[in-house]
Amino acid sequence: MAESTTDTQETSGPPKKWKVIGPGLVVAATGVGAADMVATLAAGSRYGYALLWAVILGVILKIVLVEGAGRYSLATGKTIFEGWRSLGRWPVWYFGPYIMIWGIVYGASAMSSTALPLAALFPGVPLIVFAVATGIAGFVLVWFNRYAVFEKITAVLVGLMFVTIVTLAVIATPNIPNMLAGLVPRLPEGGLFYTLALAGGVGGTITLAAYGYWLREKGWITPGWMRVMRIDNTMAYVMTGIFVISMLIVGAEVVAAANTTIGAGDKGLLDLDTVLRERYGEFIGTWFLIGFFAAAFSSVIGVWNGVSLMFADFWGNIRGKGSGHPDSRINGKYFRFYLIWLTFPSMSLLLLDQPIGLVLAYGVMGALFMPFLAITLLPLLNTHRVPAQWRNRWHTNTALVITAGLFIALGGYQLVRAVVGVFGG
Repeated sequence: MAESTTDTQETSGPPKKWKVIGPGLVVAATGVGAADMVATLAAGSRYGYALLWAVILGVILKIVLVEGAGRYSLATGKTIFEGWRSLGRWPVWYFGPYIMIWGIVYGASAMSSTALPLAALFPGVPLIVFAVATGIAGFVLVWFNRYAVFEKITAVLVGLMFVTIVTLAVIATPNIPNMLAGLVPRLPEGGLFYTLALAGGVGGTITLAAYGYWLREKGWITPGWMRVMRIDNTMAYVMTGIFVISMLIVGAEVVAAANTTIGAGDKGLLDLDTVLRERYGEFIGTWFLIGFFAAAFSSVIGVWNGVSLMFADFWGNIRGKGSGHPDSRINGKYFRFYLIWLTFPSMSLLLLDQPIGLVLAYGVMGALFMPFLAITLLPLLNTHRVPAQWRNRWHTNTALVITAGLFIALGGYQLVRAVVGVFGG
């Protein structure tokens, strides 16, 4: 669909037509990375379907959180950073250092994750070669293309990873009675971290806040797109929920049956590849690695695009140019500066052990970002900053408070693990 100027400038009523594939699919796909897949596999292999309810809860909370970010942008015509700035100086002082440190460490991590399945498919090529190549590929795809092309590429990658994992879940033959029992909330012994991770962590990154920027690039810029945005967001996270449940099934039925422990970090997916080859043959293993690559690379280009948009808006406002200035928009000079920052300085971390201070700062800020987003949405969506008709209802506020509490708990847990991981103990 090519939206007309009239459509995108309406202030009320639904647009005449719209596509099913929209920014919601982009933000949901970008938020699910290799680490999320490993956490879900490990939870399934350890606890079976006992934490299925946490996946469902996580989907609902993400729908509420991302809908809030989108609703603020459509209702006000402002970016989420402009909203944060209206709360005082503290969000600016937090967000600025965060996005710089997060970018350089995440860039290295994302390139390594994407390189893993390629190195497994072509073992004669060093991992670092694929890591650098995927970073440059993401850089080129985002630098030379507008949002519409980026969205289409993401849709292809999402389709590939979705079909791959859902097919694996079907092949694994899930135990339906046990799945139904898993809908009853309960906390298995030793399962606190996995419960928090499935409910609060899977699909949750800084890119959730990028949703409003992708709405703007799509052309959905006024309250007339509110209903479309809500459908787009809901359908995207329902797909994410199906994807995560499929990973849980694979963990419960395949990994657990193989009596194998999934390794920590992204390399745990290579353990799954070994199990799949032993149980189903070389074709299924190769197919999985291709799906693994699609999932990882969709996160690379999603972050390269979405977080660069966020930085461009941040720096454009700091420089007094505002959110609408060409320098503050996609392919502007601030956007391209951050795209370079994500790609090339990060490559140095592929050659060196990550500096202790940088890793610790990344862990601290990463753990605190999702609570920051959830908490700041409460004043943004309950005060004069949003027209009265678009403010929160009591049930939305309740969901946001639960979301904030969950992210604080998960963030605190991750913070402790980051400190312990750096200093030992």
